[in-house]
Amino acid sequence: MSYADSAVAGTPGTARTTAVHATQSPQSPQSPLYRTDLGPADPAVTVEPMSAHIGAEISGVDLRQKLKPAQIASIANALHQWKVVFFRDQHLDHDQHVQFARQFGDLTVGHPVFGHVEGHPEIYSVAKHRMNERQKGQTEKRPWTGWHTDVTAAVNPPTASILRGVTIPPYGGDTQWTNLAAAYNALSAPLKAFVETLWGEHRFAAPEGNSATQLFIEKVTKASLVSVHPLVRVHPVTKEKLLFVSPGFVKSIADLAPRESRVLLDLLFEHVTRQEFTVRFRWQPGSIAFWDNRATAHLAPNDIFDLDFDRQLYRVTLVGEVPENVHGEKSRIVSGDPVLAFHSAAY
Repeated sequence: MSYADSAVAGTPGTARTTAVHATQSPQSPQSPLYRTDLGPADPAVTVEPMSAHIGAEISGVDLRQKLKPAQIASIANALHQWKVVFFRDQHLDHDQHVQFARQFGDLTVGHPVFGHVEGHPEIYSVAKHRMNERQKGQTEKRPWTGWHTDVTAAVNPPTASILRGVTIPPYGGDTQWTNLAAAYNALSAPLKAFVETLWGEHRFAAPEGNSATQLFIEKVTKASLVSVHPLVRVHPVTKEKLLFVSPGFVKSIADLAPRESRVLLDLLFEHVTRQEFTVRFRWQPGSIAFWDNRATAHLAPNDIFDLDFDRQLYRVTLVGEVPENVHGEKSRIVSGDPVLAFHSAAY
């Protein structure tokens, strides 16, 4: 049975109706993150790999200035190869952050559920206290707790995210990323063939063991986003197969019994977050992380809640395309709308 003919498994004992097909990719194909014809790279831009599979530090470019085509090519090529790239000593303000990001594609509103910085609708505040406003109770800690790919509850998750460090604790608060292509490649052949046939339901929900606050419930209900994505998607540029399982968002697998779904997801969550696929980044004021949201998941740090220091970062996200599986079948909407480019009249 194809996904198009099936129901989506929801909470145990329930089923959801077949999702509505999203037919268009909202992002412009002219975005550098969708092109392979960007021309020669800038020899003055240095790319230093940080681990075997993921992460590189880029220097030799001032992100406050309008980038030259060769600089854009250098950054985009490094991003496709290393999945996440880092910059140091780039002290951007909000406007410069937005201007830098727009050179790589259209931007979304800060966050489709949790809003944006006042006066800067493209910017989302990644503040230390934000989780206290959404969750209460003791989290059931699993090896993959906190790992996620940004906004995969939307039918078109962001193409990329750009996070800027402003207030950074003297220690703690590091962020990790994992390479979803490397994770897929490390699966056995029979498991690859199996997961390529499967679809997962992605939604906003409090982590296991937590209770959602009333504010969280109200926001998620008001801006309901639920989508079904292939467990293996194909990168539109590199053509790599990606193990697209976002531990923070995938709640069930279509057509599997609830017990089967839980067991398989636990296996895949553990696999995708294996240390050999990851890189860890130590933040400093002025640090910037730019990651391909199609090809990575990342770990929001939990140790900051045990420290008395403040931590403040800001994020922008680039509009994404609707994922496709290995057969060219697209992700589907269960609830909500695609996250489109920000236009002031729409908000």
